Amino acid sequence: MFKPSENLTASEEADSVRPTAEYSPEQRKILLAIAHEAIASKIAGRPLPGRPPLDRATAGLWAALEEPRGVFTTLYLRGELRGCVGYVAPIKPLFQAVAETACAAAFDDSRFWPVSPVEAPELKISLSVLSQLFPIDAAHVEVGRHGLVISDGMRRGLLLPQVPIEHGWDRKTFLEQTCRKAGLPTDAWKKSATIEAFVAEVFGDDEFSG
Repeated sequence: MFKPSENLTASEEADSVRPTAEYSPEQRKILLAIAHEAIASKIAGRPLPGRPPLDRATAGLWAALEEPRGVFTTLYLRGELRGCVGYVAPIKPLFQAVAETACAAAFDDSRFWPVSPVEAPELKISLSVLSQLFPIDAAHVEVGRHGLVISDGMRRGLLLPQVPIEHGWDRKTFLEQTCRKAGLPTDAWKKSATIEAFVAEVFGDDEFSG
């Protein structure tokens, strides 16, 4: 689990977080399969998938998947966003968090109708496994590397690291749009709002297609 040192400055702390691959291709496939199975199980009225019985060969693969991690599950249907829900804090074992956020993205994202049984087999899934949050100065935000959480009082907005890349935003626009997501004025990042960052390991079905 990413855990920046309390003795570092904000900029040093950001540099200390390793955005390198933490999960093997086999572990990524397991997590993506869990996400798909969770959605299919919800539609069929079955319990969410749990951890299978482990033997010596599989125990090593599952050790990291049982660690509590924050994760966001993003769904796409025919290239269009179809849902995105996640946990910022590491409150559940990763495999369980993936199952729960996949279901929430499919059926509880208020921006979309619930995924239908016809749509479910066509979904493409992307997972973003989050590091812990760390404070960061606006000048040190790196587009494409950092995700952002901007908060002020009870208002809080989060955008994943891939969002500004998908929209072609620069750093200033990324900060402004995260404020907008929080329901704050777009210049709140210059004033009283708190800026925190995270990095994410992002992978999805497209990595294994073809």
